[in-house]
Amino acid sequence: MKQLTLFILTVFLSVSGIAQKPAWKQMEEFHSVMSKTFHPAEEGNLNPTKENAANLTSKAKAWESAPIPKGYDAAIAKPILKKLVASCEAVEAAVKAKKSDKELTSLITKAHDDFHEIKEKCIVGEKH
Repeated sequence: MKQLTLFILTVFLSVSGIAQKPAWKQMEEFHSVMSKTFHPAEEGNLNPTKENAANLTSKAKAWESAPIPKGYDAAIAKPILKKLVASCEAVEAAVKAKKSDKELTSLITKAHDDFHEIKEKCIVGEKH
């Protein structure tokens, strides 16, 4: 009975993705800033983008310079992280230059897309 329970639990964890997604502290730290920045921008509220632009860049740089944990493909992650840092720097520069809301929306959307590219393409063993 214990073996059956263990088997069912293993299958559940595998199917749900819980067992397959390794933790990456810097990814989660970046995500905490990105989520409170991007989602209001989707609704036309760019104040969080303006307030968090420097922090977003800082978190992206910290993520890029951190070691890539086991379970993530460094060859895929590194170039996308580089692209993410550039996207965040572009957002920060646009905020400092007081660019239009339309341009800020476009830039934060690009940074958000880069973030999701890392989350979706870098886990070892997942097909894309």
